[in-house]
Amino acid sequence: MSPSVHVAGVAGLILIFIVGTVRPINLGALALVMTYLVGTLVVGESATEMYRGFPADLLVLLVGVTYLFGVAATNGTVERIVEGAARLVRGRRALIPWIVFVVASLPAMAGALGSAGVAMLAPLALRLAERYAIDRRMIGLMVVHGAAAGNFSPLNVLSAIVTQAVAKNGLEMSVSALFLANLAYNVVLAGVIFLVFGGLALLKRDNPAPDDASDVATATGQADRRLGRDQIWTLVTLTAVAIAAFRFGLNIGFVALAAATVLQLLFPASSAGAEKKIAWSVVLLVCGIVTYVAALQRYGTMTAAGTGIAGLGGPLLTGLLICAVAAVTSAFASSAGILGAMIPLAVPVMARGDIGTTGLVVAIAISATVVDATPFSTVGALVVANGQPQEQPQIYRGMLLWGAVMVLTAPLVTWLVFILPAV
Repeated sequence: MSPSVHVAGVAGLILIFIVGTVRPINLGALALVMTYLVGTLVVGESATEMYRGFPADLLVLLVGVTYLFGVAATNGTVERIVEGAARLVRGRRALIPWIVFVVASLPAMAGALGSAGVAMLAPLALRLAERYAIDRRMIGLMVVHGAAAGNFSPLNVLSAIVTQAVAKNGLEMSVSALFLANLAYNVVLAGVIFLVFGGLALLKRDNPAPDDASDVATATGQADRRLGRDQIWTLVTLTAVAIAAFRFGLNIGFVALAAATVLQLLFPASSAGAEKKIAWSVVLLVCGIVTYVAALQRYGTMTAAGTGIAGLGGPLLTGLLICAVAAVTSAFASSAGILGAMIPLAVPVMARGDIGTTGLVVAIAISATVVDATPFSTVGALVVANGQPQEQPQIYRGMLLWGAVMVLTAPLVTWLVFILPAV
């Protein structure tokens, strides 16, 4: 593609965010329109070619998960799960964000994709936060960064992508250093999130509260209420979905969609209206943005930017800029895809021996994954989509701002911590 295509593509992306900021228009709708305009007027693509970039897998994931938990919320199952979790923490509000962080990290460490763990945990964590008056942005980010903490476990696919890309080029790196560095980085971020979003206030009132879930249930006469048949089957179904995704690697979007459909067929009365809880505005937002970014990748805009940066002079500057490109592009696209593209671009720098291989790989890996907190990534979108409708705008803005901070800080911080000392 000619440079004019790349300029038009980047200008279109900037325009989308400017218009979406000054006018109450869904960014996804703007992105789909821009995909058509750039594709038709500048590139000359057909509609069929444009459709290739539409993330059908992401649409099924968001619809399936929000539909399933919509059924679980409508028939009261989510409320019962939250009541049980509330009894376990016994009013210790300050522990809840950290429990969520640890639980979110376990599936990823065991080898599951981060989106699978977030899909199952985010709806429950957000409801627990609502019960205990904890900032939903804090809980959402704890879920995201908990999952990110396990991203580079030796069992995880992202770790395999990175290490195989390095090994194919005859280089060596420390797998354990990659895992531990990423884990530590996300733990530190979790500490910052805890402080920024009201963790100290939770500590000040961290004692069994009179509005604890068990007390509320007792006061309303629900403490001894048995689970209904629909709730029992919903719990069984949620467990089965989790096993299907984590143990057998089945597509969680389709499995969740099938499970929700079956539950609504079996218990139509208690799950009536559950399909209205599907987060269509978030689906439009994320799918539209991803479609446009996929077009930019198809035009070679992302590759051109990365290649141009890789050809710059000083190795230290090159390393920093590669991390920056990884962070910016991964905020809107697949982290796995970006890692698969950025690591090979960094190979010439690592092969010369000017920068330590492990340090540069760690910096790129962290820069490309901590930005998943943006609401345009799969895991970020899952958090926003599972918030209560009235809370979604606040969660969206909070995660967008935090994601922007990650885009700006991760490349520089990882460059200072992991690249510079190894030169």
